[in-house]
Amino acid sequence: MTTESLTSEILNQYAADFAADKTARIVQNAVSETPITKVALDRQVVASIDPSMSVKVDRWPNTNQKKSGRCWLFSGLNSFKSGVYEETKLANFEFSQNYLHFWDKLEKANFFLTSMIDLADRPVDDRTVHYLLSDPIGDGGQWNMFVALVKKYGVVPKYAMPETESSSNTREMNLTLENLLRRGARDLREAVANADDVAAVKRSIVGQIYRVLSIHLGTPPERFIWQWTDKDNTFHREGEFTPQEFAAQYVPDLDDFVCLVNDPRETSPFNHLFTVDRLGNVVGAKPVTYLNVPIQVIRDAAQATLEAGDAVWMGCDTGKQCDRERGIWDGNLFDYEGTYGIDLAMTKAEELEYGQAMMTHAMIFTGVDVVDGATRRWRIENSWGDQIGDKGFFTMNDSWFDQHVFEVDVHKDRLPAELLAVLDSEPIVLPAWDPMGSLARA
Repeated sequence: MTTESLTSEILNQYAADFAADKTARIVQNAVSETPITKVALDRQVVASIDPSMSVKVDRWPNTNQKKSGRCWLFSGLNSFKSGVYEETKLANFEFSQNYLHFWDKLEKANFFLTSMIDLADRPVDDRTVHYLLSDPIGDGGQWNMFVALVKKYGVVPKYAMPETESSSNTREMNLTLENLLRRGARDLREAVANADDVAAVKRSIVGQIYRVLSIHLGTPPERFIWQWTDKDNTFHREGEFTPQEFAAQYVPDLDDFVCLVNDPRETSPFNHLFTVDRLGNVVGAKPVTYLNVPIQVIRDAAQATLEAGDAVWMGCDTGKQCDRERGIWDGNLFDYEGTYGIDLAMTKAEELEYGQAMMTHAMIFTGVDVVDGATRRWRIENSWGDQIGDKGFFTMNDSWFDQHVFEVDVHKDRLPAELLAVLDSEPIVLPAWDPMGSLARA
């Protein structure tokens, strides 16, 4: 191991080299007065992007998750809105994100505490235990976690359980829940060590979680009246529904969908099924699994799904090469290398291995621009409100897709036959801290 320190000679040379570089000094002047994103922005890329698409399935306004990490719930529910619009002729409809948010938090608490019991024989600074304690009940989630919630609890229209201040701004609620769960982890470890009634201790903690959630989010409805006035001003009343009955009417069979990811690391071979240790929300539900495939398989499946008229749930590393206000992504939107005069290039696999990339956000594809059979541009419904992009819808050039899109869910019919057989295989287990589980930790 080298022990070279930063001597005055080395530092003087750095300073001299910078002072002698006229371009660096001009950029310094610019960035001193202007955000780097404005200096590095490629105007030619911006001018080349328009939101028109040859295939477009959305016919609804944008949604807004506000100050919460519920993107995966918004995206999951948004991906099935088209069926409601077709059947009801509504001008505006949303499922209740708050309803699933409540049950997700409660189930995550139970899932976390169950893991703490399972791992009670390990020291508290064990890497897995410590990792789980670092984020015991975040807002994030994965596709299979969305499926588990809908299958167990169903869905409701937004008016049956509307947003609250805390559902739209989860920070303070989460701080209390984290406190409760870490304290609960302590109590459960002591109960295991003392051979106490561990199940009773856990039930008490989950009961306290339920109380906090009810105070912040409201109490989930057991039944509701489903009625509406359509865009032609005609009134409809379907009667009383349970959340499970409402899901059966408006949500397709979620067992028919599969989660695909693109993880090009050598340790994650393509055409294999994977899972992440201790990742999930509903105890007893099917594990969170995904099929690792080349990126072209994901592109082809997403394109085919959109051309068939359906939206596509997706997970990506949203902050890379993104202009949030304009609502655009392009692989070369910002020329940071040219602006700084440095090399920043890494492969997708290297970015995953070295912590430079992970899934950070879920959205849905609602359109694609196809030229001579090849994808050129994508339309995406974000959940950041309608004040940015094209009234909340973003435009992604295909140059962004390969490097920064990681995950989609598609109907099994969109997969080649040889991949369907892989779904019945035993999944390879990645450690709890693997970046393929990052969307659930967001």
